[in-house]
Amino acid sequence: MFEVIPAVDLKDGRCVQLVQGRPDAELVSLPDPVSIAHDWIDQGAKTLHLIDLDGAIHNERRNAQIIKRICQHCDARIQVGGGIRSIGDVEDLLGIGVARVIVSTAALQNPEFVRELSDNFGSEHIMVALDAARGEVAIEGWTQRSGLKPVDLGMKFEELGAGSILFTNIDTEGLLGGIDIDPTAELVRSVRIPVVASGGITTLSDIAAVKAIGAAGVVIGSALYMKRFTLEEAITV
Repeated sequence: MFEVIPAVDLKDGRCVQLVQGRPDAELVSLPDPVSIAHDWIDQGAKTLHLIDLDGAIHNERRNAQIIKRICQHCDARIQVGGGIRSIGDVEDLLGIGVARVIVSTAALQNPEFVRELSDNFGSEHIMVALDAARGEVAIEGWTQRSGLKPVDLGMKFEELGAGSILFTNIDTEGLLGGIDIDPTAELVRSVRIPVVASGGITTLSDIAAVKAIGAAGVVIGSALYMKRFTLEEAITV
């Protein structure tokens, strides 16, 4: 079933939306992320997407307590990424009730890490994030380019035991200018595991396009916070 997943990105204890991942370019900055998480669930969200941006950018999981509170008090499936570098990080997150852990830089630096996580915790709990700009996967909080292609890495991580892929098109992320569907479609065609798309969703037609290519779901941030459409409208596309 296709999922519409609201993003609750965390930075310095606040819920934010950044333009193309730049820490100095906040499109949205709101207090009380726990309350915001509750609001999305009240509006129909079954899954929430939490990213610890401080973890991704500074390698410090400064928002760990907020994530824990959301897991404890929100009746939804929670997927979490940002600064996850070790078996211990994954164990801690799954231990507080996170359903799916998103790994990125650590997986790209050591692909066997994905096999290790899958073997230890089950592939259904392991999602690999592939964040691409100009056709090249980025790492270290989008500050460095890897020189690797999303499709090649998607197939590789599928073989290593990843249960799903989160694909973000950085070129359109946070700009509210619509999507470029082709890179996502190419990745969906290349792997058998679920692909969740992110980056640039601006209209209900964008959601319909992602759904039509066979993606498993879509993460939406800025468009929801800027009220381009409601979550209920997005879910019923």
